[in-house]
Amino acid sequence: MAATTTPGPKPAAAEPPHPAAAPLAALDLPTPVAVAYSGGADSTALLHAACRRWPGQLVGLHVHHGLQAAADGFEAHCRATCTAMGVPLHVARVDARPAPGASPEDAARIARYRALATLAQQAGAATVLLAQHADDQAETVLLALGRGAGLPGLAGMGADSDRHGVRFVRPLLHVEGPALRRWLQQCGIGWVEDPSNADERLTRNRIRRQVAPALDAAWPSWRATFARSARHAAQAQAVLDEVAAADLAAMAGQPRLAGLQALSRPRQANLLRHWLRSRHGTAASAAQLEELLDQVDACRTRGHAIALKVGAGTIRREGALLSYVAA
Repeated sequence: MAATTTPGPKPAAAEPPHPAAAPLAALDLPTPVAVAYSGGADSTALLHAACRRWPGQLVGLHVHHGLQAAADGFEAHCRATCTAMGVPLHVARVDARPAPGASPEDAARIARYRALATLAQQAGAATVLLAQHADDQAETVLLALGRGAGLPGLAGMGADSDRHGVRFVRPLLHVEGPALRRWLQQCGIGWVEDPSNADERLTRNRIRRQVAPALDAAWPSWRATFARSARHAAQAQAVLDEVAAADLAAMAGQPRLAGLQALSRPRQANLLRHWLRSRHGTAASAAQLEELLDQVDACRTRGHAIALKVGAGTIRREGALLSYVAA
C-alpha cells in the first residue's frame, strides 16, 4: 500500500502560534541539532518548529526501514520537504526485519535508534529531537499496564535519554497530537500517512483505533491524566534508583550475597533490577527475579551454586558475589 500525502487547507493570512514553540524555546542545545523526520504529521510539525528555533543549524535524519513499499515514498517526500526548507537531510537504510519469534515493533525501534545515532554522529549533531507527544505517552502507559509492567514501564517515555553515544530529547510530551495536526492544517503544510498505522495486528494501533475512542467518550481527559501518572511514576522510580545505587555502592559495585541477605526482599529486588539494567543493559522477568531472590535467600553455604539465565546471559555465583556473564 502506498503512502498517502495529506495536504492542509489554504493557510491563513497570519500563521497561528506553533504548539511546540514554547517547549523548544526552553531547550539550550549545542548545534547543529538533529530532528528524526519520518514525514508523518508529528515529525513534520517538529521539523518546522525546530527550523524556526535553530535557523540554519538544523539537520534532518530519516530512517528507511525497508519494511513496506511505501517507504520509498516516505523518503522522497522527506527529501523534497527538507530541500524546500533548506534543511540538510541524512538518510539511512536499515534491515529492520525481526528475528524469528521477536517483536516486529521492537526490532524496528532498535534498528531506528541505532541508525539515528549513527546519522547524528556523522552530521556532527550531539542531540536528536524526537516527535513523540502526549498521546504517544498515554498509549505507552496503556501498553505498560497491559503487560503488567512495574514503575519503569509505567513511567512511559523519558523526556531525555542517551543511546549509542547520542542524546535523544522528546520536547513534545506535554503537547497533544491533535494540536500539532491542527497547526499543520491551518498553515497548509502536508505530510504523509503511514499505511501501517491502519494495521490492527499491531497493539499500539488497536489502542488508537479501538481503545482510545472508548476512553475519549468515557473520560475525555485520559491522555493528560495518564501522562501525569507517568511523570509521578518516573519520579518514584528516580528515588528507587538512588536507593539502589547507594545499596550497590555499599557492596563495592557488585551484589554481595551477605549484603543482599541483610536487605528486605523488596530492596533486594530493587538493587538487582538496577544492577542488571544499569551495568548490563538487561532485565529479568518477574518469574526470573523471584527465582533469583529465592536462590539468594537459600545461598547460605559455600557449595550452593547459582546459574540463572536472564536476557542474553546468566547470573552466576562467584564466591561471595553475584556476576552476570553475557552469552
